[in-house]
Amino acid sequence: MENQLKYKIAISLVKGLGPKLIRNVVAYLGDVEAVFKEKEKVLVKIPGIGTKQASLIANSSPLERAEQEIEFLVKKNIEACFFLDDRFPSRLNNCDDGPVMIYKLGAHSLSGKKLLSVVGTRKVTEEGKQNCRNLIRDLSKNNPHVTIVSGLAYGVDICAHRAALEFGLPTIAVLAHGLDRIYPNMHRGVAKDLLDQGALVTEFMSETNPDKPNFVKRNRIVAGLTDATLVVESAVKGGALITAHLAQSYNRDVLAIPGRVDDEFSKGCNKLIKTNVAALVESAEDLVYALNWEPEKNKTGERQLSMFDEPSGEFGVIYRLIRQEKEASVNFLSITTGIPIAKVSSMLLQLEFDGLLKSLPGNRYRCL
Repeated sequence: MENQLKYKIAISLVKGLGPKLIRNVVAYLGDVEAVFKEKEKVLVKIPGIGTKQASLIANSSPLERAEQEIEFLVKKNIEACFFLDDRFPSRLNNCDDGPVMIYKLGAHSLSGKKLLSVVGTRKVTEEGKQNCRNLIRDLSKNNPHVTIVSGLAYGVDICAHRAALEFGLPTIAVLAHGLDRIYPNMHRGVAKDLLDQGALVTEFMSETNPDKPNFVKRNRIVAGLTDATLVVESAVKGGALITAHLAQSYNRDVLAIPGRVDDEFSKGCNKLIKTNVAALVESAEDLVYALNWEPEKNKTGERQLSMFDEPSGEFGVIYRLIRQEKEASVNFLSITTGIPIAKVSSMLLQLEFDGLLKSLPGNRYRCL
């Protein structure tokens, strides 16, 4: 297995071979190891491979560097995934220019039913921070397993990660450098906190600096790893808009929060909406509707019912009456049962906490 990993890492190091060509070469030869054992005259016959690329493959020697990287991965408990591996994210394999190798640190599998990228300007306004936090907070209420994906950068990125952690959502940070460092360094605490439920992900090996071109490459993964990309705030130009257009090219949904016409960091969002690249989103409800996401069932409530059938005593009286009426108000419950309204309200709150009831507008309740 380790020997195969060596060749998988090595092929990603061959200069002149991008993700598309690597996929072509491996598909043509049938095995990644064969790439380094095949003769140059055979390599040149592969579609898309010219004399220059064939020479680079035949005469390159990245295997030693790949072995060094494996030592680092083992030491740091980092998982390496090749595009042919079962655990490689299927969403990324649906991107023509997606990475062929990624490195992951953390508990998240990089898969799941609901993954959302949240991106935007590094110079986020206070209003933008509040919009980002509120949307993620409201999203977490009925979708507790949504994964928030961003780039750990200043501004909207770090706001999204922090909001996800605050409201109990898993979050994935996609990096523009190797996993031997964190950039910016001041976000190291967030990077550490997200590992229990989320992950740090990169296509770059250790000793790779966060150079400017790497951030554009990073954006491919941010866009390709998820079902949809939400732009919170952005100027007319910037990395967030690049990510949005990448998501569109991958046939993923793009969403944007609108802003004032004279606000510099709303112009990018407004343009995405105006040109029909992005759907207008003002709330978590708008986002859920646009993506056709069904609210998740309350697992706590299901567990309570299966273990105890239904509440006993006065709690049981209240619960059965609501179930019978489909919906019931606090006043109706108090009058019908003879239980003081203050006590009914307290009991309803407890039943809601137990995951058995849902509160509705007008002080009404229904069973889950």
